[in-house]
Amino acid sequence: MGPDGYVVPADPQAVVVAKKKTQSSRSWILFDRAGLSTVLDVDKYAIMHRVQIHARDLRIIDPLLSYPSTILGREKAIVLNLEHIKAIITAEEVLLRDPLDGNVIPVVAELQRRLPPRNAIREAQANGKEDGGGRNEVEAGEENESPFEFRALEVALEAICSFLAARTTELETAAYPALDELTSKISSRNLDRVRKLKSAMTRLTARVQKVRDELEQLLDDDDDMADLYLSRKLAGPSSPASGSGPANWFPASPTIGSKISKASRASIATIRGDENDVEELEMLLEAYFMQIDSTLNKLTTLREYIDDTEDYINIQLDNHRNQLIQLELFLSSGTVALSIYSLVTAIFGMNIPYTWNENHGYTFKWVVIVSGIFSAILFAALMSYARYKGLIGS
Repeated sequence: MGPDGYVVPADPQAVVVAKKKTQSSRSWILFDRAGLSTVLDVDKYAIMHRVQIHARDLRIIDPLLSYPSTILGREKAIVLNLEHIKAIITAEEVLLRDPLDGNVIPVVAELQRRLPPRNAIREAQANGKEDGGGRNEVEAGEENESPFEFRALEVALEAICSFLAARTTELETAAYPALDELTSKISSRNLDRVRKLKSAMTRLTARVQKVRDELEQLLDDDDDMADLYLSRKLAGPSSPASGSGPANWFPASPTIGSKISKASRASIATIRGDENDVEELEMLLEAYFMQIDSTLNKLTTLREYIDDTEDYINIQLDNHRNQLIQLELFLSSGTVALSIYSLVTAIFGMNIPYTWNENHGYTFKWVVIVSGIFSAILFAALMSYARYKGLIGS
């Protein structure tokens, strides 16, 4: 352990195989321009001193606080909060928080693989040559190499877009069969399963939408994109606003400093005549904006499928409800008809002497027959009236 609390593992892969429980909540991993990693166990003040950002920016990537996905450009750093990827990118190094988290481990491996310049091997080959032609080719390659902060930003964007796309694919794999099963059989179990999937889809859509909105906001503002050109600001003319003068580690107001920085950049761009000074970053952000937008479109399609399924189920339930109402109408009409027929029984069941009962013994038979015919005609009339009014199907 060094004097600043830095711990350098003998093997870079030790970060991947170490146990998570041995790592404190203050753990960071640092990558330099060559892709070499260093594990740090320091507090927030040491991080603020190292990368020269405000405490408010550091709270954005605090895992104990719930901040939405954010990409902020500061004078000498990029503050990155994309779901589980919480990093600080400078022109020379990358600080990644919680490197032993299961979702962050692939990002650590990708940074180790992609941060070294693509012309590093050619440079090593050129150093072994005696003539200077190889060195000129390497220098030309370095000029065409993307800035260090863009390579680190690309790794983070690719990781978060792939992560959200994978979660979307998993949700689609589980949702479509569940919706089809619910369509074929409406049950409490299937309804509860679809309800949980819909809740998961709503949460995932909000997360994807926030990343998309952040990228869209950057693409719509050239000044915000220019804030991410750390290498250019580092190599710019010496001025307090450009960040190459004396270091101001704890600015009193990040907002005021950002306005001064934007005004300085605008004047520098005017002098140089750089009309397309954000073209490289714009192309990078557009590529991942299209990817995250495709993921959002998949979630939108899934939501529409769920809505269509719900509409279909509601139609089925309405149809069953109508059938029950028709059955109730049949039963009610039959009850009315039988109640009139049973009235005869009530009348003849009374202990009242009838003179026609003594003289005409067969009168009771005709009363029963006529009452039954009248009840049947009444039931048929009620059904015809209900069909005429459209209360039952024809």
